Amino acid sequence: MTILSKTKFYIDGRWVNPLKPKNLEVINPSNEEVCAVISLASQEDADLAVNAAKHSFNKWWNTSKKDKLNLLNNLLAIYEKRFQEMAEAITLEMGAPKDWAFEQQSQSGKDHIKTFIEKYSQFNFEKYYNKEAENYISYEPIGVCALITPWNWPMNQIALKVMPALAAGCTMILKPSEIAPLSGLLFAEMIDEAGFPPGVFNLVNGDGVGVGTQLSVHSDVDMVSFTGSTRAGKLITKNAADTIKRVSLELGGKGANIVFADADEKAIKRGIRRVFNNSGQSCNAPTRMLVEKSIYERAVKEAIEVAHKTQVDIAEKNGNHIGPVVSKNQYDKIQNLINKGIQEGATLAAGGPNRPDHLNKGYFVRPTIFTDVNNNMTISREEIFGPVVSIMPFDSEDEAIKIANDTTYGLTNYIQTNDKGKAQRVARQLRSGMVEINGTSFAGGSPFGGYKQSGNGREGGSWGLEEFMEIKSISGWK
Repeated sequence: MTILSKTKFYIDGRWVNPLKPKNLEVINPSNEEVCAVISLASQEDADLAVNAAKHSFNKWWNTSKKDKLNLLNNLLAIYEKRFQEMAEAITLEMGAPKDWAFEQQSQSGKDHIKTFIEKYSQFNFEKYYNKEAENYISYEPIGVCALITPWNWPMNQIALKVMPALAAGCTMILKPSEIAPLSGLLFAEMIDEAGFPPGVFNLVNGDGVGVGTQLSVHSDVDMVSFTGSTRAGKLITKNAADTIKRVSLELGGKGANIVFADADEKAIKRGIRRVFNNSGQSCNAPTRMLVEKSIYERAVKEAIEVAHKTQVDIAEKNGNHIGPVVSKNQYDKIQNLINKGIQEGATLAAGGPNRPDHLNKGYFVRPTIFTDVNNNMTISREEIFGPVVSIMPFDSEDEAIKIANDTTYGLTNYIQTNDKGKAQRVARQLRSGMVEINGTSFAGGSPFGGYKQSGNGREGGSWGLEEFMEIKSISGWK
C-alpha cells in the first residue's frame, strides 16, 4: 500500500515545509498499517500561521459580503466536485465504512457549508437597537481564531468552525486531529482552489500538548474553538485564561435515552443503532438507555437482538456495518471500560471484551450491551466512546429525570413516548443543550452544544455565526 506524504502545512496561501520537521505516522485503524506521514508543527510554525492570520485580518474583515459569498460558493462547488475524495480520506484515516463515510461523514461537511452560506446571506450585521435613542448595534469579527477539531466527525466539525469564522470575517488557524488529519489537509486544498486571500485560512498539524497549547496561549489569538474531550477542554480554558481570550467548547457527553412504556415499537432498536453508528464514536450518542420497568425485559431482548445483528468489518468494504474505532489508544480505553463494567457487577448481555472472532487485526470492538446497570457504575459515569450501551430500569417519570440529570455531562438527551404532553414536560426538565424526541432529527442550522461539562457556546446556523463575533453598541448614530 502506498504511504501518503503529507508533511507540509498551509500557511499564508502557500504549502510550506515545517521549519523543524517532526514526522508522525498516521495509522489505518482497519489494518493497523501506516497509511500516511504528517509533520507536527513547532512553535515557530505556529507563530508563522498566527502572524499570517493576524496580518490578513483587516483586509478580510473589510471584504464585501458579496465577495465573501462568492468565495464561499466557490468552496461549496469544489467540495461537491471532490466529495468522493473526501469520503475516501475519512475512510482511510478514521475507519468510517465506505457507505457511512459517503452518506454521513462527507455529507455532513457539504450540508454545513450550504447551511452557513444560507444563514450568512440572511444575517444582518448592523441594525438599530433603539432609533429614538439613536442606539446602533454592530456585529464584528472577534479576530484571529484557533480552530481545534476532533477525529470522530472530522469534516462535520471543520465545517462547523471554519465556515462561520470565514463568514463572520475572522481569520484562522485550523489544527485538525493528528490522528485523522487527511480530511483537513484535503479541505485546505479546497480552500486554496477556491481563491481565498492568503492568510485568511491556515493549517498546521500537531498534537494537543504541542500546537494545541501553543495556539491557546498565543497572545495574538483572540478565540479558541475546540471540540474534543472534557479533559482537554479544561486544559485549553486554563491556557487561554492569561490572555482572556474567548473559548468555545464542544466536549463530551453521556446522553440518556428515556424509553417509556408507551414508546413506539421501533424505539429500542432505534436507540441501540444510534449508539452503534460511527462505531460509538459520537459525543451525542444515547449511551445510557433508561427503560420503564414494565417493558424492561422486552427492551433487553430487543437490544441484544440488535447487537447480534450488527456486523463489524473493515472500513474499505461497502455495506451497512460498523468499522473499527480510530486508534489503539481508543481501543484499549474501551476494552478497559468493558472489563470495568463486568468487574463492577453489570450483566454482560451481548458483546464483551476483545475483537470479533472473524477479525484478527484492526481496532474492532464488539457491539456490547450491559444490563442491570446503575448510575454509580463507571460505565454510567464515564464517556466510553465506543459501541457500548448501558441499560437500566426506572419506575417513574421523576426517577427517569433524576437518573438522566445525574451526570457531569449535558450534551444530548433522548425521550421515547407517544404522550406528547409527557415528552414536552420531560424535555423541559432535562439539563442538556439538546433533547431529541422519538427519533426526530434536528433541522439544519439548529444550535449544537451542551450544558455543564459538555462545554459552552453553540455551533450551527446563526448561533454558530454569532460565536465568532463581538457585539458593539454605538450611541448617537443619526
